[in-house]
Amino acid sequence: MSTPIAFVIHPVLRYAPSSCPADLMLEEACLLANAIGLEVVHSEVIALAKLRAGSYFGKGVTERLGDLAEDFTHDIDAPVVIINTSLSPVQQRNLETQIKAKVIDRTQLILEIFGARAHTHAGRLQVELAALSFQRSRLVRSWTHLERQRGGGGFLGGPGERQIELDRRMLLDQVKQIKHELNDVERTRHLQRRNRLRSNTSTIALVGYTNAGKSTLFNILTGANVLSKDMLFATLDPTMRGMELPSGREIVLADTVGFISDLPTELIEAFKSTLEEVIQADIILHVHDVSSPLLEEEASDVRSVLEDIGLSLDIQKERIINVYNKADIAAVTPDIDMFGSESQPQMITSDMQPSDGTVISALSGFGLDILKQVIDDKLGEHDHLQSYSVPPQHADASAWLYQHANVLHSEHDKDGNHQITVKLSAADEARFKSSWPNLSSNDKEALLLFEPDTLPLVGPEHE
Repeated sequence: MSTPIAFVIHPVLRYAPSSCPADLMLEEACLLANAIGLEVVHSEVIALAKLRAGSYFGKGVTERLGDLAEDFTHDIDAPVVIINTSLSPVQQRNLETQIKAKVIDRTQLILEIFGARAHTHAGRLQVELAALSFQRSRLVRSWTHLERQRGGGGFLGGPGERQIELDRRMLLDQVKQIKHELNDVERTRHLQRRNRLRSNTSTIALVGYTNAGKSTLFNILTGANVLSKDMLFATLDPTMRGMELPSGREIVLADTVGFISDLPTELIEAFKSTLEEVIQADIILHVHDVSSPLLEEEASDVRSVLEDIGLSLDIQKERIINVYNKADIAAVTPDIDMFGSESQPQMITSDMQPSDGTVISALSGFGLDILKQVIDDKLGEHDHLQSYSVPPQHADASAWLYQHANVLHSEHDKDGNHQITVKLSAADEARFKSSWPNLSSNDKEALLLFEPDTLPLVGPEHE
């Protein structure tokens, strides 16, 4: 079978220009089409003075697109015409009639990609829910011969249900069934999160614009084998793996679906249970493609989606670590001032770390050690500094501290007591005191050697 072909059209309104260059938006739409196996044979930006309520474009544009579609239809199947904006049901139907080809808008294109990418049961359910929610908003009468069913025999029966009412009722039944199944999935995820909280395991979530390199970073940090390709929405289903930080702290890293501008609201709603991992994460790694000419616009789109799922800008500022990826192919340009760039473009180097995050290359490994330390430091910024004297008969206490705390100093005195200074979370400190109450004394002179500023944390008021 031949590869299905597509036209990609990006409309631009002259009276409402976008902040993103039209040619880059067109290129992104073409990449989206490629992501589901469509061969783009024609793409163009069309500037519009005004919108037509009935068909979005004027008669001249639709006739020209119809002639183009007819030219390609002689040799191969008719092309799919992708309009890189949101169309109303009436506009879509009229365009299909006038162009004589299948027409889909940006929302339908993204839904199609998500449907092709979902592999897990939960992922397929979420995509199906999003698709049904979209269809419910677009129910139009398509059957002239089934305009109204009879409710009974002869002349006594009532008018019965319209076909559109039957469709709506069937869709509602399907939506209820899928939501019921998704509730079971959410209960399982809730139990998993509760177990992680009980074991005091921190969760780090990766978010970012699609194709920013999240899966590549996830693979190199955790040793996983998640699909990683230079393709929009190469991965969809969330994946979680454990990893160890330089201090020995065990964490769980979560790879999530990539975001994109104008992400359909149906998808945001359907994927809220998946994105719950982001909401509950202790730290969010916002992965940026520093080689992208739309770096700021893409970052803004990600922040908007995070707001949509319940993370305010204040919470984002508190939890997010910005990770500027693809340093191996990026040149700093004057409009990206976060790296303190000079007047001319230059390649990013290790001494050009921005103040709000860290620069890495997930592909080459550049900057990953710094990133791990940044994560470690942020997780440990509220840890307590403690010093214990552990007698030989409580060697299990020393072993526990090595497993759960960041050991800063360790030595044995002449009596065989283990003098150990550690940083540990408040929860782990409480667990230690509960298990070994006689060892919960502080040696302030030992603590002074490490972090004088933390002495208030170990005073009597914190006992």
